[in-house]
Amino acid sequence: MPVSRESSEERVGVLLVGLGALSSTLIAGIEAIQQGTAEPIGSLTQLYRCNGDSNDQALKDVLPMARLSNLEFAAWDIFSDTAYESATKAAVLDPTVLEGVRSRLEELRPFKAVVDSNSVRRLKGQHVKAGSLLEQSQELEAEIQAFKEARDLDRMVLVLANSTEITHERGEEAQSRAKFEAALRAGSEKVTASMIYAYVAIKLGVPVVNCTPSHCLELPAITEFANEMGVPLCGKDLKTGQTLMKTILAPGIKARYLGLSGWYSTNILGNRDGEVLDDPESVKTKVNSKLSVLDSILEPTRHPELYGNFYHKVKIDYYPPRGDNKEAWDNVDIFGWMGYPMQIKVNFLCRDSILAAPLVLDLVLLTDLANRTGWKGHQDWLGFFFKSPLLEDQTQPVHDLFRQHIVLEDALTRLRKQNTVRLVETKSATA
Repeated sequence: MPVSRESSEERVGVLLVGLGALSSTLIAGIEAIQQGTAEPIGSLTQLYRCNGDSNDQALKDVLPMARLSNLEFAAWDIFSDTAYESATKAAVLDPTVLEGVRSRLEELRPFKAVVDSNSVRRLKGQHVKAGSLLEQSQELEAEIQAFKEARDLDRMVLVLANSTEITHERGEEAQSRAKFEAALRAGSEKVTASMIYAYVAIKLGVPVVNCTPSHCLELPAITEFANEMGVPLCGKDLKTGQTLMKTILAPGIKARYLGLSGWYSTNILGNRDGEVLDDPESVKTKVNSKLSVLDSILEPTRHPELYGNFYHKVKIDYYPPRGDNKEAWDNVDIFGWMGYPMQIKVNFLCRDSILAAPLVLDLVLLTDLANRTGWKGHQDWLGFFFKSPLLEDQTQPVHDLFRQHIVLEDALTRLRKQNTVRLVETKSATA
């Protein structure tokens, strides 16, 4: 059992499923920030300042979130590369930057990954667990427990940063914990690796952050299990590049009551993510996630004359030379006064892992804080970070970035109040 510590000194384990470009960039960035050689640009938890306070305090100083120096990392991957080797191959960061954090990255070598060959068909790694799905889940559980004990951790958060899985048709295994466990024992092909990671984490009381478009946290079996265990969940699919632009532009179009005829989006990307998405079944999962935002923002049923008949198309193409530097093109056909047509064209040359890493940091710290505050189930307020936010009541999610930000700020206020009360109660009990 971890010893009792002040909240600011509590140690939190970050369990990374996938040690590719995103995870290695995250760890490298956190190390560089602690060394004073980089700034946490893009991180709400590190840069947000609480308006209305007389001294304009930083969020990280107001809420009892884990400190960066108290994060410990473990990872699972289908390749045996250390975080340093993975980062070098991903080529997201400049080699001179990597040299500055090399020792920290070389310390992290992944455990063998849980695999199911039916869900990710383009990658054939050799660093994988043997045995049945049940045996793999038991090995995973033992690894997590051993890691917590070895690093003397107070809590942990599991982050799904693995490759996009094919969406299987749901069956009995999705309906309840008992049926899921039966499917796991039977080695059902509908039980994906992400489901196993999520199931084992929840079983151990560990919150789950799904950064991918995979559907594991949507299953009633998983959601009900998380609520039963008092575990927070959040996802899915980080909102980083093209969809981020849509959730910024579309609210502006709507606010000015401009009409929309069509929105054509195309992407090229390389790296492991692009290779996986070269599979038509995997890319379908990703495209469906990217298509979901416009209807929610524009509300065609309320404004049929403006948005009742627009055409929306999304394409993703694998282009190995581009690596992690994804490029997105958007052609937006709008119309204005008296129906006259106009166009908006956006060419976003982004760095996928650079945009995603600060979001993962924020989600780890905020989900961990929600966990220690007693919040459980789907964390609706974290929809700000995702393309396809998962909600507790399964209603249509809000995709407007600015409305999502208001919801997030309200939740941060509640967290602050609840943790202030908890701190006072704790001090009173020990006085």
